Amino acid sequence: MRSPFKLTWKDQTLWLSPESCLFWEEEQALIVSDIHFGKTGHFRKEGIGIPQAVFKEDLQRLITQVLFFKPKQLLVVGDFFHSRINSEMLLFEKWRNDLSALPIHLIKGNHDILEHSWYKKNKIELHEEQLHLQNFSFVHEVSDDLFTEDERYFFSGHIHPGISISGLGKQSLRFPCFYFAENYAVLPAFGKFTGLHPVKPKKKDKVFAIVNKSVLEIN
Repeated sequence: MRSPFKLTWKDQTLWLSPESCLFWEEEQALIVSDIHFGKTGHFRKEGIGIPQAVFKEDLQRLITQVLFFKPKQLLVVGDFFHSRINSEMLLFEKWRNDLSALPIHLIKGNHDILEHSWYKKNKIELHEEQLHLQNFSFVHEVSDDLFTEDERYFFSGHIHPGISISGLGKQSLRFPCFYFAENYAVLPAFGKFTGLHPVKPKKKDKVFAIVNKSVLEIN
């Protein structure tokens, strides 16, 4: 794995991983969004032949990040799972049993529709709307009504942000990115079987694209 990108933000140390997640050093927290575990199995149920290897690759990438950063907690900013129970959930349960000592916090996303008893059985602490740690708050999707005078900074997901980078001959390609605005950040989707939503950064915003397994700051 390529080295993560060190970012000092709001007096905190964040390591942006080229594997579409970040590590918050002060809280020893690995933070991911929009993994969508079970999505490939859901499509196969509908007769669309998406190979299970996609799910297994995402699961292995998550394991690799846990082993690399050695976090004391895993924060999932929504859409940990894609839909109802399917065979891929059994593979996740095996992984969870192997790493049962790692606390997992899930800020509920619009796709997280499993029964509460399933989360409890797999030692996943569910947060219906927000999770607060220090001056950071974690939500699945940001909205204007979240921004108040207490100056909390929000981390979110949901939109699967992507940034277009132009090359020679007016060609451009879109890459997943970390998007940091004044009041909030949007994390890239961790799951590979997801699309990209174009972001249009303002002048003071910061964007970090994931290109060829490296994290690059886009000016």
